[in-house]
Order: sequence, then C-alpha cells, then structure tokens
Amino acid sequence: MTSRLNPYLSFDGDARQALEFYKEVFGGTLTVNTYGEFGQGDAPNADKIMHGMLETPSGFTLMGADSPPGMPVTPGTNFSVSLSGDDDAELRGYWEKLSEGGSVSVPFEKQMWGDVFGMCADRFGIPWMVDIVQRSS
Repeated sequence: MTSRLNPYLSFDGDARQALEFYKEVFGGTLTVNTYGEFGQGDAPNADKIMHGMLETPSGFTLMGADSPPGMPVTPGTNFSVSLSGDDDAELRGYWEKLSEGGSVSVPFEKQMWGDVFGMCADRFGIPWMVDIVQRSS
C-alpha cells in the first residue's frame, strides 16, 4: 500500500450526511465505520461515524469522522492533514519530524482498531494525523 496524504475533516454529529453529500459531488466509493462497530455499542455516539473514507474516480481521497463527546468542533478549524499507509519506517519518520517542536494530542501508539496512530500539531500549528495500517494476517 502506498502512503497517502489527504484532508481529514471533523464533524459535530453530521459526518454521515456530509460524507454522503461529498459523494454526490465527487462520486466514488464511500465506506464508513461507526463507534458502535469498534466496541462502543452502548455509548450515546454508537451510531456516529468513527471513520469514513471517500475515494473518487478522479483519485481524490477525503476522510472524516464525528468528533467524540467532549471534543469541540469549530467550523473553519475542523480539519487535519492525514498521512496513512503500511510503510512503518516511512510513516514513523514523518511522525518524528512533524511532532518535533510541536505538540502531541494523541500519542503515537497502537489503537483499539489495531493501527498505530497519533495526532500532533507541527511547530507551525498545522494539525496532523499519522496512521500505520496494520496488515491482516
């Protein structure tokens, strides 16, 4: 899998509607996973989108999710730049360089969905998400 760089949008409960709208605009294939599908079935946000990805015929990739309760969403700043793939060394190198001199909001470690993931803001204040996809055995 080649590493990809794309925008990741955060929503305040309407990620499904927004991602479906973007699918109407750009076409393509939309996949979504809810918080309930990742072990939070009893949570109030179980039906909300934990991760959605639109891949278009033009080669665009757009990702998004509903922010968890307690994480505010401010229109205009509700985005990150996402780096994802399965090249561990490459993506760890990006993480180290991007987080150096910046601030880490989610430590770069294995997450409940199985990937190694972290969130940081670089020294210029740009928010980044880095995800090393774990291959299925």
